[in-house]
Amino acid sequence: MRARGQNAQPRHLFDRRLRIAKSLFGEAGLQLAVAKPLTDLRAELADLDRQILTLVAARQRLSLTIGSTKRAAGLPLRDYRQEKAVINRSRATAAELGFAPELAEQLVLSLIRSSLTVQEHDEVVAQASGEGQRALVIGGAGKMGRWFVRFLDSQGFQVDVADPAGKVEGHAHCANWESLDLDHDIIVVAAPLRASNVILLGLAERSPNGIVFDIGSLKSPVRPGLTALAQAGIRVTSIHPMFGPDTQLLSGRHVIFIDVGVSEATSTAEDLFNSTMAVRVSMDLESHDRLITWVLGLAHATNIAFMTALVKSGEAAPTLAELSSTTFDEQLQVASRVVHDSPQLYFEIQSLNDFRMESLDALESAVGRFRNIVETGDEMAFQELMKDGRRYLEKRLL
Repeated sequence: MRARGQNAQPRHLFDRRLRIAKSLFGEAGLQLAVAKPLTDLRAELADLDRQILTLVAARQRLSLTIGSTKRAAGLPLRDYRQEKAVINRSRATAAELGFAPELAEQLVLSLIRSSLTVQEHDEVVAQASGEGQRALVIGGAGKMGRWFVRFLDSQGFQVDVADPAGKVEGHAHCANWESLDLDHDIIVVAAPLRASNVILLGLAERSPNGIVFDIGSLKSPVRPGLTALAQAGIRVTSIHPMFGPDTQLLSGRHVIFIDVGVSEATSTAEDLFNSTMAVRVSMDLESHDRLITWVLGLAHATNIAFMTALVKSGEAAPTLAELSSTTFDEQLQVASRVVHDSPQLYFEIQSLNDFRMESLDALESAVGRFRNIVETGDEMAFQELMKDGRRYLEKRLL
């Protein structure tokens, strides 16, 4: 491999080559004179990139060994004190080497997250809590359905999929769950909200022996089905994974468990996440939907309103991109993820929540107040709005 800077040449000699090439051959000669050293420099950069990626792969392998060592010693996978030490060390090293500590911190944070991901997955596989058991995911061809298929499969469950939308590679499939014998240890209902309630009601009539739970973002629409299952003596519970289908690392992610009167079923569902670093939260059904109207309903409505205002503005996206600010770019990224998600899911979250108008009324009131303050030129009231926001965030971060 070439040593760093081996192909470099003194600046005055390089400039002289360019002048000669241009005088003899014009612009074409100039381009040829530049192309050779630029190609060499890019090749050197490619070599460095490969070295970096080779070291990342070695770090991943070492992370797996560290995870196994922690597991054998009964230690938690995540050690925030150690993470802070690694970040501080990287920032100090970057300063010594002459580049931005912020860049070093971002790189190391990505590496830490990647290491935790492989350690967590290895932990789930090693526990093999589903070994010898069967699971059925109704709606398993959907996005979150597929997530649960992968999650249960990694725990050793034999996972079957029932979904008219199609198959999931590597798993037994049928289009209609009603044609199955339902002798599974776990049945996950991962369909849209209205369809989930119909499925839960149908399962109540079949009386399966295994644990049954839905994963809906709201619980009001599936309350009849959950109640029917509980009354039929079926081990039923309800969960809400507060993350999307692309999530790999569960550290810092929340999973909400809603007990509907069958504590054994809730405990079993919670046990599925024992080998992960997910934050498990217990909540009753009414509290769940009331809080979700703020956590999801308000957030979704705000971002959809933001994008709607841009669409109605008549300004072309490329024009706005040329003038964008940090705040605009960050808001646009969040709003973009929202509008590219499932319209059906987002509509159900807005329209089917019994508490839906609480957050929408608050949003309408906030926009009206904001507009009035701007129209009347009330700077003191404007400052107070922002101070109120700061005080709220300070309490939230305590």
